[in-house]
Amino acid sequence: MVEIISKRDGPRREDVQVKRMIEQNRSTIVRLADQISGGGYSASRKPRQKPRAEGLIIHVGGGSPVAAEADPSIRVSINGRVVSVDRNTGRQLHHIGDIRSRDGAQVFVLATKQNGFFSPVDEAVAQVLADLDGSRLGATYTEEQLAADIGVKLGIA
Repeated sequence: MVEIISKRDGPRREDVQVKRMIEQNRSTIVRLADQISGGGYSASRKPRQKPRAEGLIIHVGGGSPVAAEADPSIRVSINGRVVSVDRNTGRQLHHIGDIRSRDGAQVFVLATKQNGFFSPVDEAVAQVLADLDGSRLGATYTEEQLAADIGVKLGIA
């Protein structure tokens, strides 16, 4: 034998009784809620007017605001990426190349298709920086000097 239990149409009798009791005692409930919360309950139920912000700059979203004009500089990151970044925001503008280990030495590799990069630098930038491609870094030629040389050649100094 199978018993089928189905929900009746409409609300349960107990629910109707509780709703009626709450509606009949609404003023007492609100008064008690205000007494417990120090008036906070009624204050939270009132519609609030949003303050009008005049002369303010409001930024929506994450991150820092983007300046109208970028102030580029060359930086070598910890993982060996040589990039152009905006001094104002710290955001990367362009990837210029990498510092890679070849034959036990640190070598600058320009981001070109010939060097296997998927997103190469512009042809004009590649021509300007072609003589730095393959530069060996060491005690006499440091990452800071490489970044300064790239900046000078690109007019970013």
